[in-house]
Amino acid sequence: MTYDKAAVRTILDQALADGRTSLSAPEAKLVADAYGIPTPGEGLATTAEGAAGLAAEIGFPVVLKISSPDILHKTDAGGVIVGVDSAAAARTAYEQIVANAKAYKADADITGVQVQKMLVTGGDVQEVIVGSVTDQTFGKVVAFGLGGVLVEVLKDVTFRLAPLNDAEAREMIDGIDAHEMLEGVRGAKPVDKDALGDLVKRLSDLVTDFPQFAEVDLNPVLAGPDGATAVDFRIIVDAEAGKEVERYSQDEILTAMTRIMKPRAVAVIGASNEDGKIGNSVMKNLVNGGYAGDIYPINPKGGEVLGLKAFPSILDVPGDVDVAVFAVPAKFVGGALEQCGAKGVAGAILIPSGFAETGEHELQDEVVAIARKHDVRILGPNIYGYYYLPESLCATFCTPYDVRGSVALSSQSGGIGMAILGFSRSSRMGVSAIVGVGNKADIDEDDLLTFFENDDNTNLIAMHLEDLKDGRAFAETAARVSKKKPVVVLKAGRTDLGARAASSHTGALAGNDKVYDDILRQSGVVRAPGLNEMLQYARGIPLLPTPKGENVVIITGAGGSGVLLSDACVDAGLTLMDIPDDLDAAFRKFIPPFGAAGNPVDITGGEPPSTYRNTIALGLTDERIHALILGYWHTIVTPPMVFAKLVAEVVEEYRAQGIDKPVVASLSGDVEVEEAAQYLFDHGVVAYPYTTETPVQVLGAKYRWARNAGPLGS
Repeated sequence: MTYDKAAVRTILDQALADGRTSLSAPEAKLVADAYGIPTPGEGLATTAEGAAGLAAEIGFPVVLKISSPDILHKTDAGGVIVGVDSAAAARTAYEQIVANAKAYKADADITGVQVQKMLVTGGDVQEVIVGSVTDQTFGKVVAFGLGGVLVEVLKDVTFRLAPLNDAEAREMIDGIDAHEMLEGVRGAKPVDKDALGDLVKRLSDLVTDFPQFAEVDLNPVLAGPDGATAVDFRIIVDAEAGKEVERYSQDEILTAMTRIMKPRAVAVIGASNEDGKIGNSVMKNLVNGGYAGDIYPINPKGGEVLGLKAFPSILDVPGDVDVAVFAVPAKFVGGALEQCGAKGVAGAILIPSGFAETGEHELQDEVVAIARKHDVRILGPNIYGYYYLPESLCATFCTPYDVRGSVALSSQSGGIGMAILGFSRSSRMGVSAIVGVGNKADIDEDDLLTFFENDDNTNLIAMHLEDLKDGRAFAETAARVSKKKPVVVLKAGRTDLGARAASSHTGALAGNDKVYDDILRQSGVVRAPGLNEMLQYARGIPLLPTPKGENVVIITGAGGSGVLLSDACVDAGLTLMDIPDDLDAAFRKFIPPFGAAGNPVDITGGEPPSTYRNTIALGLTDERIHALILGYWHTIVTPPMVFAKLVAEVVEEYRAQGIDKPVVASLSGDVEVEEAAQYLFDHGVVAYPYTTETPVQVLGAKYRWARNAGPLGS
C-alpha cells in the first residue's frame, strides 16, 4: 500500500504546533484521503449560503455536521442533521446546527459546518466502527465492531495490537459476536469483507506510522456489498502518545536472567542465625535445599551464619556474586544495592515490602534508579523469592520444594504463589521454577518468558498476573514463545468496573477486560478463567500429545455424563465428530443393543472391562478420530481401578505403536475414583473425579495452544 505520509505529517505537525488536541473535520478528511480510506463527498461551509451551494454541488440528500475542535461528540450537541434534501433546507440546517452548538458550548471554536453526501443505510448496509486507541498497557490497539449511535451500548467489539497484517485485519471482522450480520441475514447481501479488512489494515498502518494520533474513530463505517465508507472520521492528537518505551534487548534480558536463574554464587543481605527471621529462612532453604553454588551470608556483625562465614558487606566477599537476596527493611535496600552494583551483581531479589504497594513510590523509584545505574536487574520488591529446581535453588523464605518437572510458574501475589506451591506438592506436579514478581519494579513477565523460552528444563509456562507493566513487550514475547511452548495466563481483575473517560467511542470501549482477552489470544496465550483452571492446565497440558485434527469423540458408560461432557465440549470450543456410518457400525459391534452409538458413544454402565477396552481401542486406531473423552461410571462389573488400569494399558499399547492421541477422562463414583484418577494421571492420561468440565477444559486448552502453534499435528 502506498500512502501520502508527507501530507499527514504536515497536518499533524500543524495541529501539535497549535496546541490542539484534535484535528478538524476537513483535516481528518485529508488524512483519510492520504491513506486511501474511503469517505463520502463533502466540503466545509462557513455560511448558510455556502452550505446550500455545497449541498447542491454534492447532490441531495446530504448530512450537515458541526465542525469544531471543542465539540467531539456532534450528536450530543445537536450538531448533526440528516436527510437535508434542498438548498433551503441546507440553509436552515446550517443555522440550526450553529445555534445548537453555541447553546451546547458557548465558547466553542466553530470552524464551520461540514456538508457531506448522505449514504444509503439499512437493507444490505451495516454500520460498524473501526478505531484505534493508545492503551496505557498495550500501546496502539485497533478495534472493530458493530457501530453507530449504540456502539457503547452493544459493546460488540474486538481488539488487536497494531500493526496488523492482512490476515489479522480480516480475522477481526469474523471475531465479533454478531459477525453473521455481516454475512447477510434475512435476505440481505453479505458485506464486502475484503474491502472492510482493507480499511482496517489502512487504519492500523496510519496509527503505526503516526503514533501521535492517540485516538481515532471511524464511526459509523457503512459496510455493504460494494465496499466500505467511513462516514465520520474523528482524530485525537497527543504528542506523548508516540513516546518510545525503553526496553532491554532480548540478548540483554537472556544474559541477566541466566545469571539470576543459574547463579554460581548467591549472597543473602541480612542473613541471620535467629529463627523466624526472613534472613534465617532464606539461608536454611539455600543450604538445606541442596544448592551447590557458593553461599555468602551478609551481616554487619560478621561471624558465621549456619556454619558459613558471614561478611559485613558484599564488597568483602572474595569471589564474584551473581545474585543478592535482600532480607533487610526497605529503608536499607538502597545503600546495600549500591554495594551490589559495585560488586557486579546481576540480580537483586528484593523480598522486603514497604515500597510502592504501601504508597512509597519515591523509595521504589530511588531503588530502581540505583539498580539501572549499575546495570543490576531487580526481581520484586515485595515478593516471596523464587525457586529454580534444576539448580536446587530455593531463594525464598517460604517452604522448600524439590519435586522437579517441566512447568515454570510465576505469580504477582505471594498468596497465589503459596497456592501454586501447595497445589504442585499435593498433585505431585513437577516444576522447573516458581517465581514471585511482586511490584515488578524491573523484571516482569516478558523477562521470565524470554528465559523460559530458552530453558530446556521448561516445557510450559503458567503465570498469574494482576496487570502488565509493558503489555506490548509481553504480547510480542508471548507470541514468539507460544509457538514453541504453551503459555497459560491467569489475569486477575476480569470484571468491567467501567470504561475510563475517553474522547472517542473506541477509547471508551477499550476500557475493559476485552482488550486483555483479545490481545492475549492474538499472542497465542491460553487464558485461564480462574486459579484452579490455571493450575490444572499447567498440570495436564504437558501430558497431552498435540492433536492431529479437530474430531473429538466421547465414549461414556453413563448417558447423563455424556450430555454434560457434550456441553463442556461446546464451552471449550471443541468439535464433536459427526460419526460416519461405517464407524457407527464398528462401535455397535462392541456395545449392547440398548446402548447408543453416534457421539457420545454410550456403552451403558453395566458393561465389562472388555467393552471399554474395545471401544477405546477403536477410537485410538481410527485415523479420523483425533481425541478421546472418556466418561466412566463406577460399577461392580468394572471397578474404578480396573477401569484405570485397562485405560492406561490400552493407551500405552498404542503409544508403543506410534498412535498417540489426547485422551482425557471423567470419573463418577464413590471415593475409589479418586485413586483411579490419580493412577491415570501417573500413567499419562488426564483424569479427574467428580467433574465432567475439568478434563474437557484441559483438552480445550491444549487445542487452543495447538491451533496457535501451527497446523494441528505438525
